[in-house]
Amino acid sequence: MNGNTAKTSTMPLSLLIKPASADCNLHCSYCFYLEKAALYPHTAKHRMGKSVLEPIVEKYLKTQQPAYSFGWQGGEPLLMGVDFFRQVTELQEKYARKGARITNAVQTNGLLLSSDFAKHFASCHFLVGISIDGPEDVHNIFRTSKGGKGSHKQVLEGLEVLKTYRVEHNALVLVSKANVKMGSKIYSYLKDDLGINYHQYIPCVEFDGEGKPLPYTITPEEWGMFLLEIFDRWMSGDVGRISVRLFDAILQLLVTGRHVLCTQSPNCNLYMVVEYSGDVYPCDFFVEKEQRLGNIRKNSWNELISKKSYVDFGKLKSEYNGECVRCGYLPFCHGDCLKNRPKIDDYPQSLSWLCNGWKLFYSRTIPVFKRIAYYIVQTRKYPPSRLHT
Repeated sequence: MNGNTAKTSTMPLSLLIKPASADCNLHCSYCFYLEKAALYPHTAKHRMGKSVLEPIVEKYLKTQQPAYSFGWQGGEPLLMGVDFFRQVTELQEKYARKGARITNAVQTNGLLLSSDFAKHFASCHFLVGISIDGPEDVHNIFRTSKGGKGSHKQVLEGLEVLKTYRVEHNALVLVSKANVKMGSKIYSYLKDDLGINYHQYIPCVEFDGEGKPLPYTITPEEWGMFLLEIFDRWMSGDVGRISVRLFDAILQLLVTGRHVLCTQSPNCNLYMVVEYSGDVYPCDFFVEKEQRLGNIRKNSWNELISKKSYVDFGKLKSEYNGECVRCGYLPFCHGDCLKNRPKIDDYPQSLSWLCNGWKLFYSRTIPVFKRIAYYIVQTRKYPPSRLHT
Protein backbone atom coordinates (compact mmCIF):
# COMPACT_ATOMS: atom_id res chain seq x y z
CA MET A 1 0.00 0.00 0.00
CA ASN A 2 1.29 3.47 -0.80
CA GLY A 3 -1.08 5.45 1.42
CA ASN A 4 -2.97 7.02 -1.48
CA THR A 5 -6.27 5.39 -0.58
CA ALA A 6 -5.87 5.18 3.16
CA LYS A 7 -8.99 5.63 5.22
CA THR A 8 -9.11 7.19 8.60
CA SER A 9 -10.18 5.41 11.76
CA THR A 10 -13.65 5.85 13.21
CA MET A 11 -12.25 8.75 15.26
CA PRO A 12 -10.29 11.68 13.84
CA LEU A 13 -6.54 11.15 13.91
CA SER A 14 -4.05 13.84 14.90
CA LEU A 15 -0.28 13.72 14.56
CA LEU A 16 2.26 14.59 17.23
CA ILE A 17 5.60 14.90 15.49
CA LYS A 18 9.04 14.96 17.15
CA PRO A 19 11.30 16.34 14.39
CA ALA A 20 14.32 16.73 16.70
CA SER A 21 13.43 13.70 18.83
CA ALA A 22 14.40 14.25 22.48
CA ASP A 23 17.12 16.79 21.65
CA CYS A 24 16.70 19.97 23.66
CA ASN A 25 18.59 23.13 24.58
CA LEU A 26 17.31 22.77 28.15
CA HIS A 27 17.63 19.94 30.64
CA CYS A 28 14.50 20.25 32.76
CA SER A 29 14.64 18.06 35.85
CA TYR A 30 11.15 16.63 35.40
CA CYS A 31 11.27 16.02 31.62
CA PHE A 32 10.13 12.48 30.82
CA TYR A 33 11.20 12.66 27.16
CA LEU A 34 14.94 13.27 27.50
CA GLU A 35 15.55 9.58 28.13
CA LYS A 36 13.94 8.67 24.80
CA ALA A 37 17.19 9.57 23.06
CA ALA A 38 18.37 6.12 24.16
CA LEU A 39 16.08 4.65 21.49
CA TYR A 40 18.30 6.18 18.82
CA PRO A 41 21.87 5.85 20.13
CA HIS A 42 23.56 5.72 16.73
CA THR A 43 23.65 9.51 16.46
CA ALA A 44 24.09 12.30 18.97
CA LYS A 45 22.06 14.76 16.89
CA HIS A 46 18.56 13.84 15.76
CA ARG A 47 17.00 15.81 12.92
CA MET A 48 14.12 14.86 10.64
CA GLY A 49 15.02 14.96 6.95
CA LYS A 50 12.77 15.56 3.98
CA SER A 51 12.77 11.81 3.22
CA VAL A 52 10.75 11.39 6.43
CA LEU A 53 8.84 14.67 6.50
CA GLU A 54 7.39 14.36 3.01
CA PRO A 55 5.73 10.95 3.45
CA ILE A 56 4.33 12.09 6.82
CA VAL A 57 2.61 15.04 5.18
CA GLU A 58 1.66 13.34 1.92
CA LYS A 59 0.17 10.21 3.46
CA TYR A 60 -1.66 12.04 6.23
CA LEU A 61 -3.27 14.51 3.84
CA LYS A 62 -4.54 11.60 1.77
CA THR A 63 -6.55 10.21 4.67
CA GLN A 64 -10.08 11.46 5.24
CA GLN A 65 -10.12 13.82 8.23
CA PRO A 66 -12.51 16.61 9.24
CA ALA A 67 -9.34 18.61 9.93
CA TYR A 68 -5.65 17.78 9.64
CA SER A 69 -3.87 18.48 12.90
CA PHE A 70 -0.07 18.64 12.96
CA GLY A 71 1.52 19.04 16.39
CA TRP A 72 5.25 19.75 16.52
CA GLN A 73 6.93 18.92 19.82
CA GLY A 74 10.16 17.61 21.27
CA GLY A 75 12.54 17.84 22.95
CA GLU A 76 12.70 21.25 21.38
CA PRO A 77 11.25 21.38 17.83
CA LEU A 78 12.71 24.82 17.03
CA LEU A 79 16.16 23.20 16.95
CA MET A 80 15.12 22.25 13.40
CA GLY A 81 15.44 25.87 12.25
CA VAL A 82 12.89 28.02 10.46
CA ASP A 83 13.62 26.50 7.03
CA PHE A 84 12.25 23.18 8.26
CA PHE A 85 8.91 24.77 9.09
CA ARG A 86 8.88 26.58 5.75
CA GLN A 87 9.31 23.17 4.17
CA VAL A 88 6.42 21.87 6.30
CA THR A 89 3.98 24.43 4.94
CA GLU A 90 5.26 24.02 1.38
CA LEU A 91 4.58 20.29 1.54
CA GLN A 92 1.18 20.86 3.09
CA GLU A 93 0.28 23.20 0.25
CA LYS A 94 1.60 20.68 -2.26
CA TYR A 95 -0.42 17.71 -1.01
CA ALA A 96 -3.56 19.26 0.46
CA ARG A 97 -6.73 18.75 -1.51
CA LYS A 98 -8.90 21.78 -2.16
CA GLY A 99 -10.79 22.93 0.91
CA ALA A 100 -8.76 20.84 3.37
CA ARG A 101 -8.49 22.39 6.82
CA ILE A 102 -4.95 22.16 8.19
CA THR A 103 -3.76 23.28 11.60
CA ASN A 104 -0.22 23.47 12.93
CA ALA A 105 0.70 23.79 16.60
CA VAL A 106 4.24 24.08 17.95
CA GLN A 107 5.13 23.51 21.60
CA THR A 108 8.37 25.26 22.53
CA ASN A 109 10.39 26.34 25.53
CA GLY A 110 10.63 29.71 23.79
CA LEU A 111 14.39 30.18 23.88
CA LEU A 112 14.93 29.97 20.12
CA LEU A 113 12.00 32.13 19.02
CA SER A 114 13.18 34.76 16.56
CA SER A 115 11.65 37.25 14.17
CA ASP A 116 12.10 34.76 11.31
CA PHE A 117 10.21 32.07 13.17
CA ALA A 118 7.51 34.52 14.24
CA LYS A 119 6.99 35.90 10.73
CA HIS A 120 6.49 32.41 9.34
CA PHE A 121 4.24 31.26 12.17
CA ALA A 122 2.11 34.39 11.87
CA SER A 123 1.76 34.21 8.09
CA CYS A 124 0.88 30.50 8.16
CA HIS A 125 -1.39 30.71 11.22
CA PHE A 126 0.59 28.44 13.51
CA LEU A 127 -0.47 28.19 17.14
CA VAL A 128 2.56 28.41 19.40
CA GLY A 129 2.43 26.98 22.90
CA ILE A 130 5.11 28.41 25.14
CA SER A 131 6.11 26.49 28.26
CA ILE A 132 6.28 28.63 31.37
CA ASP A 133 5.74 27.48 34.94
CA GLY A 134 5.24 30.86 36.61
CA PRO A 135 7.33 33.83 37.77
CA GLU A 136 11.11 33.62 37.59
CA ASP A 137 11.71 32.18 41.06
CA VAL A 138 9.22 29.38 40.36
CA HIS A 139 9.96 28.71 36.69
CA ASN A 140 13.71 28.41 37.23
CA ILE A 141 13.43 25.63 39.82
CA PHE A 142 13.09 22.88 37.22
CA ARG A 143 13.34 24.61 33.82
CA THR A 144 17.10 24.94 33.54
CA SER A 145 20.00 24.28 31.23
CA LYS A 146 22.35 21.34 31.73
CA GLY A 147 24.50 23.67 33.81
CA GLY A 148 21.56 24.59 36.05
CA LYS A 149 21.01 28.06 34.61
CA GLY A 150 17.42 29.29 34.70
CA SER A 151 15.55 30.00 31.46
CA HIS A 152 12.82 32.43 32.53
CA LYS A 153 14.38 35.60 31.10
CA GLN A 154 14.84 33.99 27.67
CA VAL A 155 11.29 32.64 27.71
CA LEU A 156 9.93 36.15 28.23
CA GLU A 157 12.08 37.42 25.36
CA GLY A 158 10.58 34.72 23.13
CA LEU A 159 7.09 35.63 24.29
CA GLU A 160 7.68 39.27 23.32
CA VAL A 161 8.66 38.15 19.82
CA LEU A 162 5.35 36.28 19.49
CA LYS A 163 3.44 39.34 20.64
CA THR A 164 5.35 41.68 18.33
CA TYR A 165 4.40 39.64 15.28
CA ARG A 166 0.93 38.78 16.57
CA VAL A 167 1.47 35.04 16.56
CA GLU A 168 -1.40 33.17 18.17
CA HIS A 169 -0.04 31.65 21.36
CA ASN A 170 -0.93 30.04 24.65
CA ALA A 171 0.86 29.08 27.84
CA LEU A 172 1.50 25.57 29.03
CA VAL A 173 2.18 25.22 32.75
CA LEU A 174 3.52 21.96 34.14
CA VAL A 175 2.12 21.75 37.65
CA SER A 176 4.84 20.26 39.84
CA LYS A 177 6.01 20.53 43.43
CA ALA A 178 7.46 23.92 42.46
CA ASN A 179 4.12 25.63 41.81
CA VAL A 180 1.25 23.38 42.89
CA LYS A 181 0.54 25.51 45.98
CA MET A 182 0.28 28.66 43.84
CA GLY A 183 -2.76 28.16 41.62
CA SER A 184 -4.14 31.67 42.00
CA LYS A 185 -0.68 33.23 41.74
CA ILE A 186 0.17 31.35 38.54
CA TYR A 187 -3.19 32.22 36.98
CA SER A 188 -2.72 35.91 37.80
CA TYR A 189 0.82 35.87 36.46
CA LEU A 190 -0.25 34.49 33.09
CA LYS A 191 -3.31 36.70 32.78
CA ASP A 192 -2.26 40.00 34.36
CA ASP A 193 1.53 40.09 34.09
CA LEU A 194 1.99 38.34 30.74
CA GLY A 195 -1.36 39.10 29.11
CA ILE A 196 -1.93 35.47 28.09
CA ASN A 197 -5.58 34.52 27.68
CA TYR A 198 -5.17 30.84 26.79
CA HIS A 199 -3.97 28.56 29.57
CA GLN A 200 -3.13 24.88 29.75
CA TYR A 201 -2.27 23.22 33.06
CA ILE A 202 -0.70 19.76 33.03
CA PRO A 203 -0.08 17.69 36.18
CA CYS A 204 3.45 16.45 36.75
CA VAL A 205 3.14 12.75 37.55
CA GLU A 206 6.23 10.58 37.16
CA PHE A 207 7.10 7.26 38.83
CA ASP A 208 10.29 5.30 39.34
CA GLY A 209 10.73 1.69 38.25
CA GLU A 210 8.85 0.45 41.30
CA GLY A 211 5.81 2.64 40.73
CA LYS A 212 6.76 5.15 43.42
CA PRO A 213 6.26 8.88 42.73
CA LEU A 214 9.37 10.90 41.92
CA PRO A 215 10.11 14.01 44.04
CA TYR A 216 8.53 16.54 41.67
CA THR A 217 5.28 14.54 41.39
CA ILE A 218 2.27 16.26 42.95
CA THR A 219 -0.19 14.55 45.29
CA PRO A 220 -3.84 13.98 44.33
CA GLU A 221 -5.05 16.48 46.92
CA GLU A 222 -2.59 19.12 45.68
CA TRP A 223 -3.87 18.68 42.14
CA GLY A 224 -7.49 18.98 43.19
CA MET A 225 -6.86 22.12 45.23
CA PHE A 226 -4.77 23.67 42.45
CA LEU A 227 -7.59 23.18 39.94
CA LEU A 228 -10.13 24.60 42.35
CA GLU A 229 -8.02 27.74 42.79
CA ILE A 230 -7.85 28.15 39.01
CA PHE A 231 -11.58 27.51 38.73
CA ASP A 232 -12.45 30.10 41.37
CA ARG A 233 -10.34 32.73 39.63
CA TRP A 234 -11.89 31.87 36.26
CA MET A 235 -15.44 32.04 37.65
CA SER A 236 -14.82 35.36 39.39
CA GLY A 237 -14.89 37.29 36.13
CA ASP A 238 -13.12 35.42 33.33
CA VAL A 239 -15.67 32.97 31.93
CA GLY A 240 -15.72 33.62 28.21
CA ARG A 241 -12.61 35.82 28.49
CA ILE A 242 -9.88 33.42 29.60
CA SER A 243 -9.64 29.99 28.01
CA VAL A 244 -8.53 27.16 30.28
CA ARG A 245 -8.13 24.07 28.14
CA LEU A 246 -9.47 21.61 30.72
CA PHE A 247 -12.55 23.74 31.37
CA ASP A 248 -13.17 24.17 27.66
CA ALA A 249 -12.94 20.41 27.20
CA ILE A 250 -15.45 19.73 29.98
CA LEU A 251 -17.91 22.18 28.43
CA GLN A 252 -17.34 20.73 24.97
CA LEU A 253 -18.20 17.30 26.34
CA LEU A 254 -21.35 18.56 28.06
CA VAL A 255 -22.53 20.57 25.06
CA THR A 256 -21.59 18.27 22.16
CA GLY A 257 -20.85 14.89 23.73
CA ARG A 258 -17.37 14.94 22.16
CA HIS A 259 -14.13 14.23 24.00
CA VAL A 260 -11.43 16.63 22.82
CA LEU A 261 -8.79 15.62 25.36
CA CYS A 262 -7.33 12.14 25.16
CA THR A 263 -7.11 12.06 28.96
CA GLN A 264 -10.92 12.28 29.11
CA SER A 265 -11.65 9.87 26.29
CA PRO A 266 -12.65 6.21 26.77
CA ASN A 267 -10.10 5.25 24.10
CA CYS A 268 -6.45 6.20 23.51
CA ASN A 269 -6.56 5.99 19.69
CA LEU A 270 -6.87 9.75 19.13
CA TYR A 271 -3.41 10.52 17.83
CA MET A 272 -0.06 9.02 16.83
CA VAL A 273 3.48 10.08 17.57
CA VAL A 274 6.07 10.24 14.79
CA GLU A 275 9.73 10.29 15.78
CA TYR A 276 12.44 12.04 13.76
CA SER A 277 13.26 8.74 12.03
CA GLY A 278 9.68 8.15 10.90
CA ASP A 279 9.02 5.54 13.58
CA VAL A 280 5.43 5.67 14.78
CA TYR A 281 4.17 5.13 18.34
CA PRO A 282 0.67 5.28 19.90
CA CYS A 283 1.41 8.01 22.50
CA ASP A 284 4.33 10.24 23.48
CA PHE A 285 4.20 8.83 27.01
CA PHE A 286 4.68 5.38 25.49
CA VAL A 287 7.48 5.94 22.99
CA GLU A 288 9.04 2.60 23.83
CA LYS A 289 10.69 -0.07 21.73
CA GLU A 290 7.93 -2.58 22.37
CA GLN A 291 5.22 -0.04 21.41
CA ARG A 292 6.69 0.83 17.99
CA LEU A 293 3.98 0.41 15.35
CA GLY A 294 6.05 0.81 12.21
CA ASN A 295 7.67 3.52 10.10
CA ILE A 296 5.84 6.05 7.96
CA ARG A 297 8.33 5.65 5.12
CA LYS A 298 7.26 2.00 4.76
CA ASN A 299 3.72 1.90 6.15
CA SER A 300 0.52 3.70 5.25
CA TRP A 301 -1.61 5.34 7.92
CA ASN A 302 -4.26 2.76 7.14
CA GLU A 303 -1.86 -0.04 8.05
CA LEU A 304 -0.75 1.69 11.23
CA ILE A 305 -4.26 2.55 12.38
CA SER A 306 -5.42 -0.99 11.75
CA LYS A 307 -2.58 -2.65 13.62
CA LYS A 308 -3.82 -4.89 16.41
CA SER A 309 -1.21 -3.47 18.79
CA TYR A 310 -2.53 0.07 18.21
CA VAL A 311 -6.17 -0.99 18.62
CA ASP A 312 -5.30 -2.95 21.76
CA PHE A 313 -3.36 0.00 23.19
CA GLY A 314 -6.39 2.22 22.73
CA LYS A 315 -8.59 -0.26 24.58
CA LEU A 316 -6.35 -0.19 27.67
CA LYS A 317 -7.91 3.13 28.62
CA SER A 318 -11.26 1.47 29.35
CA GLU A 319 -9.81 -1.34 31.47
CA TYR A 320 -11.00 0.38 34.60
CA ASN A 321 -10.53 -0.27 38.24
CA GLY A 322 -13.80 -1.40 39.84
CA GLU A 323 -13.97 1.88 41.72
CA CYS A 324 -14.00 3.75 38.40
CA VAL A 325 -17.03 1.81 37.19
CA ARG A 326 -18.95 2.92 40.27
CA CYS A 327 -17.79 6.55 40.04
CA GLY A 328 -20.21 9.21 38.87
CA TYR A 329 -17.35 11.18 37.30
CA LEU A 330 -16.24 8.37 34.97
CA PRO A 331 -17.60 10.18 31.84
CA PHE A 332 -15.21 13.06 32.56
CA CYS A 333 -11.97 11.11 32.91
CA HIS A 334 -12.46 7.44 31.96
CA GLY A 335 -9.79 6.41 34.41
CA ASP A 336 -7.44 9.28 33.52
CA CYS A 337 -4.29 9.01 31.39
CA LEU A 338 -2.63 5.59 31.36
CA LYS A 339 0.65 7.15 32.44
CA ASN A 340 -0.98 8.27 35.67
CA ARG A 341 -1.88 4.71 36.63
CA PRO A 342 1.08 3.31 38.60
CA LYS A 343 2.55 0.28 36.87
CA ILE A 344 2.02 -2.17 39.67
CA ASP A 345 0.66 -5.71 39.50
CA ASP A 346 -2.88 -4.80 38.40
CA TYR A 347 -1.90 -2.24 35.71
CA PRO A 348 -3.81 -0.93 33.73
CA GLN A 349 -6.62 -1.45 36.24
CA SER A 350 -4.73 0.65 38.76
CA LEU A 351 -6.53 3.74 39.95
CA SER A 352 -5.06 6.95 38.62
CA TRP A 353 -2.56 8.48 41.01
CA LEU A 354 -4.65 11.66 40.74
CA CYS A 355 -8.03 9.99 41.31
CA ASN A 356 -8.87 11.67 44.61
CA GLY A 357 -7.77 15.03 43.24
CA TRP A 358 -10.06 14.69 40.25
CA LYS A 359 -12.95 13.73 42.55
CA LEU A 360 -12.29 16.76 44.73
CA PHE A 361 -12.35 19.04 41.69
CA TYR A 362 -15.33 17.46 39.94
CA SER A 363 -17.48 17.21 43.06
CA ARG A 364 -17.49 20.97 43.36
CA THR A 365 -17.42 22.08 39.73
CA ILE A 366 -19.50 19.71 37.61
CA PRO A 367 -22.85 21.20 38.77
CA VAL A 368 -21.52 24.63 37.74
CA PHE A 369 -20.21 23.38 34.40
CA LYS A 370 -23.61 21.81 33.71
CA ARG A 371 -25.34 25.14 34.30
CA ILE A 372 -22.87 26.89 32.02
CA ALA A 373 -23.36 24.21 29.36
CA TYR A 374 -27.13 24.59 29.57
CA TYR A 375 -26.78 28.35 29.14
CA ILE A 376 -24.51 27.85 26.11
CA VAL A 377 -26.96 25.44 24.48
CA GLN A 378 -29.85 27.83 25.03
CA THR A 379 -28.11 31.04 23.97
CA ARG A 380 -25.05 29.95 21.96
CA LYS A 381 -22.85 32.18 24.07
CA TYR A 382 -21.01 32.14 27.37
CA PRO A 383 -22.99 33.20 30.45
CA PRO A 384 -22.09 35.95 32.89
CA SER A 385 -19.14 34.84 35.01
CA ARG A 386 -21.12 34.71 38.26
CA LEU A 387 -23.83 32.40 36.96
CA HIS A 388 -23.10 29.98 39.83
CA THR A 389 -23.75 32.49 42.61
